[in-house]
Amino acid sequence: MEGAHGLRRGGTGVVDTGKPSAADEAREAVVEAALRRLDLDAKTRLLAGQDTWSLPALSEIGLRSLVMSDGPIGVRGVRWTADDPSVALPSPTALAATWDPSLAHRAGVLLAQEARRKGVHVLLAPTVNLHRSPLGGRHFEAYSEDPHLTGRIGTGYVRGVQSGGVGTTVKHFVANDAETERFTVDNQVPERALHELYLAPFEAIVSGARPWGVMTAYNTVNGTTMTEHHHLVGEVLRGTWGFDGINVSDWSAARDTARALRGGLDIAMPGPRTVYGDALAAAVRDGRADEADVDAAVRRVLRLAARVGILRGAEPAVTEPPAPVDGEALAREIARRSFVLVRNERGALPLKPGTVALIGAAARDARILGGGSATVFPPRTVSPLDGLTAALPEGTLSYAVGADPATELATAGRGFTLRAVCRDAAGTVIGTGSAPSGHIQWMGSDLPDGVRHDNLHTVELTGTLTPRESGPHTFGIKGKGAFTLTVDGTTYYDGVQRPDGKDPFGALFNAPVPRAQAELTAGEPVTVSLTHTVQVPDDRPLRVITFALAHAAPRRDPDELIAEAVETARNADTAVVVVATTDRVESEGFDRADLRLPGRQDDLVRAVAAANPRTVVVVNSGSPVELPWRDEVAAVLLTWFPGQEGGAALADVLTGAHEPGGRLPTTWGSLADAPVTQVVPVAGELPYTEGVFIGYRAWEKAGRTPAYPFGHGLGYTDWTYESLDADGTTVRVRLRNTGERPGREVVQVYLSPAEPDPERPARWLAGFAGAEAGPGESVEVSVELPRRAFEIWDEKVKAWAFVKGSYEITAGRSIVDRRLAARINV
Repeated sequence: MEGAHGLRRGGTGVVDTGKPSAADEAREAVVEAALRRLDLDAKTRLLAGQDTWSLPALSEIGLRSLVMSDGPIGVRGVRWTADDPSVALPSPTALAATWDPSLAHRAGVLLAQEARRKGVHVLLAPTVNLHRSPLGGRHFEAYSEDPHLTGRIGTGYVRGVQSGGVGTTVKHFVANDAETERFTVDNQVPERALHELYLAPFEAIVSGARPWGVMTAYNTVNGTTMTEHHHLVGEVLRGTWGFDGINVSDWSAARDTARALRGGLDIAMPGPRTVYGDALAAAVRDGRADEADVDAAVRRVLRLAARVGILRGAEPAVTEPPAPVDGEALAREIARRSFVLVRNERGALPLKPGTVALIGAAARDARILGGGSATVFPPRTVSPLDGLTAALPEGTLSYAVGADPATELATAGRGFTLRAVCRDAAGTVIGTGSAPSGHIQWMGSDLPDGVRHDNLHTVELTGTLTPRESGPHTFGIKGKGAFTLTVDGTTYYDGVQRPDGKDPFGALFNAPVPRAQAELTAGEPVTVSLTHTVQVPDDRPLRVITFALAHAAPRRDPDELIAEAVETARNADTAVVVVATTDRVESEGFDRADLRLPGRQDDLVRAVAAANPRTVVVVNSGSPVELPWRDEVAAVLLTWFPGQEGGAALADVLTGAHEPGGRLPTTWGSLADAPVTQVVPVAGELPYTEGVFIGYRAWEKAGRTPAYPFGHGLGYTDWTYESLDADGTTVRVRLRNTGERPGREVVQVYLSPAEPDPERPARWLAGFAGAEAGPGESVEVSVELPRRAFEIWDEKVKAWAFVKGSYEITAGRSIVDRRLAARINV
């Protein structure tokens, strides 16, 4: 019997027992019986998506359709629309900043609950690629620069989701660490770095959580595209690690039928036009593919179906889902536990009684999540302005825009009332749909009732805009193809838009193009219409209709806005400035050109800080940005993309109702000092010449000092590290809360060879644990150092080698703030 590890219910969810249980064996028997009843055409059909998000049902074996959905911060479901809302948790960087696998587990339980509510069986998450370079545009969707922290958080997440009977697909296997040329880039990764860094989180999660799925990446690794990589999938993932789940392609990643099958790809998504299905059946019949490989893939798909409870006769892996979770409360808790206070001079935080000036466009219109496939539509969003208005005494809060991070148009939102009208070639209305966000994104068969691809000719976004401000409003178009844009009865654009770029999903990620400017009056509605002539080639593997109406309100003089903010700040006891990135800075589909905050936000912070010495800056970004004014302000609080309850959590932390609980999961520093920055391939190749030295490993090797080091974070109390004892590989650390408030500390344990070795990092994270104590109380934590912490990948013998010798163990608050040390011999 292949794979099929045993599962049982435990206090924290599903627990892997390491060997098949009676229930596993019974499920496998059902799987084998079902497999024997399928002919070749049915089997190959099951390995190809029937549409964008699902596999076909096979009534002859009692198999229902298996449904997948994007994550990782929520469960969008099969429709990309605000009409079908989802709880939006903080970004994965935020979750990793909690340094709390048990909290990640609780997040997973909630997401399983959301998946079941939406009829989803498999969540396309988590993302466990590493922050190799700070320029990676999608880093907000991954956890950390460190493989151990990534593996621990990812393990908690996967165990939580699967404890609810919902599968996961750990992604993107492997080395999908940047977005530039992601479909074609050949990442040249040295074997040691591949195993010690990039494969390590996947291996830890396979070992610790037994995920039911893995997603292979678009990119190539060392000459072989990942959907065809037999060595990494067949020999490492399934062979050495014993993974028994499914391997699904990233969307449209599979390129060749026979090579994908031999490489170990089970499911080619999306459908119905894929390299599997009819193409795979034909390949078997003409001898290019082996039916035994088809059977192995189908067996794994049926095993997944049995585990999630959609195969007749098979008992699901989880028969009693966990107790219901309050999504809003958990989103708020994760957010405040993730906020990292990196600077707090003169006790600026928590806020003292008095007046507060809140400044920044991002304080009013919060950036709660990153762009791309991670997008979900929450039922509500609490902005910083909302949160502080509710938390502070009436009359103590003032607000000024100060500076807007958005330098480009944004998708139509506030003030718009829009719907979609579908027409055939004769102009007859054949269907309508809502479009509350001004964004049409219909994939595959996800069309309004009565509408089919073969009868759809145009889609019109039509409705009204009620402006908030008077003056020149700019309108634009996001998308590719023929468009007609009309505002208040005047047609401003009628032509064909051809975005640059080779990414097939470029229409989803490219910037909107300005096409009109109209003088409007605040409060007076005007009609708007954007009509798109639909042309989706029949040979496309995925039929997608995606475009958006974009808009920007009148832009006031930036200097005037900053001057207003300065006056507001000068008249308050404390100034809180919220700065942010935009979806043109951090998103799927492209990497970053720099680490600067967009617009005039740096100028705003400096001006406000000069006017008010008690200036607190809240940084609303998913990954590092440069903070050139950081020593000029009283406090800096990093809030990541904080999810739908971010503003409420911010109020909790600023007022002192809760302390900021986060520690940095990745190093923050300037681009000029960052040791690893190359993300642009040369002639299609991107060599990982830095080897095992990324993140803090590289900063230490280069002898450079970042703005804020890995692991750094302040709370609202103080801690004294009292003792460190090492008994073999068990480390016990005693510490005392010497402050005046209860608090939580993250004890970080680092390992370094006593004799420096230029081929190894100076030190590396080997373990961590959370400690909670009241004022004056002491607490002891125990950290077990895994064997892998003492191993390196030996490229000569192609195996792990245990490195004996003397090691220094240090415990402390960050990679540089190490409080206690001991030496062990292994």
